[in-house]
Amino acid sequence: MNTDLSAPLAILAPLSPSLIDQPWLHAALLLYALSAVPGLWSLLAVAGGSRRPDWTRWSLGLATLAVAVHTVSLGLRWVTLGHGPFTTMHEILSSNLWSLSLVYGVSAWALPPLRRLWLVVLPVLALLAGWLLMADARPGHLPPTYATVLLYLHTLVGKLFLGLLLTALAWSAVPLLRLTPIGRRLGMSLPDDRRCDALAHRYAAFAFVFEGAMLIVGAVWAQDAWGRYWGWDPLETWAFLTWLALAATLHARVTFRPSPVRFSLCLITVFVLAFLTFFGVPFVSTTPHQGAI
Repeated sequence: MNTDLSAPLAILAPLSPSLIDQPWLHAALLLYALSAVPGLWSLLAVAGGSRRPDWTRWSLGLATLAVAVHTVSLGLRWVTLGHGPFTTMHEILSSNLWSLSLVYGVSAWALPPLRRLWLVVLPVLALLAGWLLMADARPGHLPPTYATVLLYLHTLVGKLFLGLLLTALAWSAVPLLRLTPIGRRLGMSLPDDRRCDALAHRYAAFAFVFEGAMLIVGAVWAQDAWGRYWGWDPLETWAFLTWLALAATLHARVTFRPSPVRFSLCLITVFVLAFLTFFGVPFVSTTPHQGAI
């Protein structure tokens, strides 16, 4: 009896990195989806005039479990491929879904009122998750310029920037939600508009610092990789425009003291710019700055 399995294994070898991490990834995505159920149940209860049930512990627990399972998925892929998850659209979407959930989750553990805003950030996470399911899971090519510690630092501060900005967006959404009857009932246990506005400003300020660090580290990396610190390629230009927009938003809040609702609308605009910078521009650009973080 022939027990040589080399031929079947050779066929499966190119797919093995995807096959190893995919069951864990799909389990994590299912847990992310389930984390929305307690919040939606609470929302329906409030809309029907019932007493507001305490759903935050269940949602945060499921989200924490999802992040843990997602960590295993990314770790398996990293160990198998030998590099971080930032070379293909699938890896970028997966790693950013993980980092956004992690930054928000840590903030929610530290500030319990933030747990009630999980439904506010879930549409962004759901968009990434749906996009991730449609992306090609096969491993990509690791460019030689990616084999540097600067890339890992650039990626780290970039993900912290986007996660902090998403958390700022959640705080700033409270005044907008309170413009509706259901939003007012859901927001009864949350801080007042001025307090939420101040917390949004604080998180946005930290996001601004990390975005500045992302641009600086990226420029140093570009000097090593392409022999220039700045080339005004599409990704660099959009990242700089996002930085300017966030700087203008923070400056306007200090100088002109806009209402919490107006500050919220400004942060939404900045987040849309950041989202397009991370997930749109790099994949339509023909410059060496393809890919994202």
